[in-house]
Amino acid sequence: MLKEYYGVEKILYVIIAVIGVPVNLVAIFILSQGKCGLSKCTTRDLVAMAAADLLLITTEVIFRKINDHYFPMCFLDITIVCRTNLALTYIAVDCSVWFTVTFTFDRYVAICCQKLRTKYCTEKTAATVLATTGILFCLKNVPFYFSRESREIIDNVPWFCVTKSSYYTELGWVGFDWLDACLNPLLPFAVILPLNALTVRYVLVASRVRKCLKVRSKGGNLIDPEMQNRRKSVVLLFTISGSFIFLWLTFVVEFVYYQITGTGGEWNDPELVFHEAGFFLTNISCCTNTFIYTATQTKFREQLKKAVKYLVGSVRRNINRVTT
Repeated sequence: MLKEYYGVEKILYVIIAVIGVPVNLVAIFILSQGKCGLSKCTTRDLVAMAAADLLLITTEVIFRKINDHYFPMCFLDITIVCRTNLALTYIAVDCSVWFTVTFTFDRYVAICCQKLRTKYCTEKTAATVLATTGILFCLKNVPFYFSRESREIIDNVPWFCVTKSSYYTELGWVGFDWLDACLNPLLPFAVILPLNALTVRYVLVASRVRKCLKVRSKGGNLIDPEMQNRRKSVVLLFTISGSFIFLWLTFVVEFVYYQITGTGGEWNDPELVFHEAGFFLTNISCCTNTFIYTATQTKFREQLKKAVKYLVGSVRRNINRVTT
């Protein structure tokens, strides 16, 4: 069973890389133009999420998974490179997850907190929150670099990186491991779910109130631009956070199962497949947001079509120039 899974995994991670890199680059390019009809703070959040997803695909999927499957014993397996890539992977994971959290909170404030919205939902505040979050998680994940050691030395060069035995026994490392687990994935789930519930409650209540006021004041004319804008914002929020929750759920369940049973590293084949599937789904989550923008945002679709037309036209012109 495990052998068949790894055979399928080899192909699937290549597909993730082939899809994930261009779609995130496209998202960064289009969103950075500021022509998608989104607020500046929302645009900054989405660009930051795409950049974190791109980094995660590069470090985890390409430099680790694809390298392990197709290019064993390359320079990426030198201990210092391996340790650096590991730290960058943890930084990318945390930033990808917590940028989703900051986006969720930003939308909650924009929709539900009218007094706070004018002060919090600004481009400057979004940039400050994102920069602070990124710096904090860069600092928080530096210890992962020192949590690994070389597995063997070949011609005086240390190769590969394995977890130090002290990581599981020393109090400092055990505490750090629990801090890492609490910050990701437990706390993000604990923040996103209630924020979405409060947002739904507010929108439903506000929708009923505004509908009643519209009926009384305009004799049944129920067209309400404010509520239409809110619905669009809610759709974007729920598709992004809902996709995140769905794709990370397997990983969270596996983590809770590990904590209850204490079987980490000693799984049987089905448990190990479940464990690897959880990681695989979290990597898929790095590829979904661009498709969500395309499906839910009309102006993003328009910009994407223009970009594709321009690219196709450039290719045709270059081909014609070469052939003539």
